[in-house]
Amino acid sequence: MTTASFSLFDLAPGKLVLGRYRVERAARSSGLSATFCVTDETSASTCELTAFPPVLFESASQATDYKKALDQWRKIEHRGVARVLDVLMPAAATIVVISETPRGEPLADWVKARGRPDQAEVASIGVSALEALEAIHSRKLIHGDIKPATLFVGSASGKTGALEVQLIDGGVTPGLWNAKHLGDRTALIGTPFYAPVEQFGGESPDVASDVYNVAAVLFELATGVLPWPGRSFLEIFQAKLDKQAPSMKKRAPAIEVDPGFEIAVQRGLFADKRQRYGAAAPFKAALQVFAKQ
Repeated sequence: MTTASFSLFDLAPGKLVLGRYRVERAARSSGLSATFCVTDETSASTCELTAFPPVLFESASQATDYKKALDQWRKIEHRGVARVLDVLMPAAATIVVISETPRGEPLADWVKARGRPDQAEVASIGVSALEALEAIHSRKLIHGDIKPATLFVGSASGKTGALEVQLIDGGVTPGLWNAKHLGDRTALIGTPFYAPVEQFGGESPDVASDVYNVAAVLFELATGVLPWPGRSFLEIFQAKLDKQAPSMKKRAPAIEVDPGFEIAVQRGLFADKRQRYGAAAPFKAALQVFAKQ
């Protein structure tokens, strides 16, 4: 890989960065990073370049630790996870991730174009996401921030009417948590609407939080509303303290769902992580009954 100089100001359409990647357009951004569609002029293929700025880190060693954490994602080779092709540190405390272009379209865009999916489609999306999580967890890795923005949806290859998802931005949240050595400090790195209550108290993401994330997304897909009422950080936190899992019937009385499907999703949403599924596999099994095959 080239050692050409790199600056975040280079990430403008038409520019060649790192001596290899031609910037085509901005793809998306978050509070942690900015992602661009690029052409790899070495292989003549398209891919994505995600840049994490130096401001995220308090020292060069934190950036190095973060690079090591993201490097682990190069081991994941599963259709449901956008492949990480390379992780670079082209400038002091600047991290660049090169990954494959996600298949399908962002979940929110998919819903906006087609309307709220039916129960079978929601279950199909859940099964596909949980299959991807099985591959991630088998490598002792945690996604850490599954939400509509990190889920891309498309039609499953060779399966009429079935859907599949691809997860992006895997490891971004837990990798940063560990690189910054947050430990048990009270800090939420994640997305409040989809994060479990223990993360509000400072716990790092784990298998149980990944399960919770998926369940929250499926609840919202099935009902059109989030599992918990509230607009502010504090209101959401207080709602999530309820020992009972949220009810689809109470949150969206006009929506008809199979009781078994509701129970399957609810089990992923308990405030007490010990009451949730212990892994992705049993959650997937509970949903497969309702999914389009």
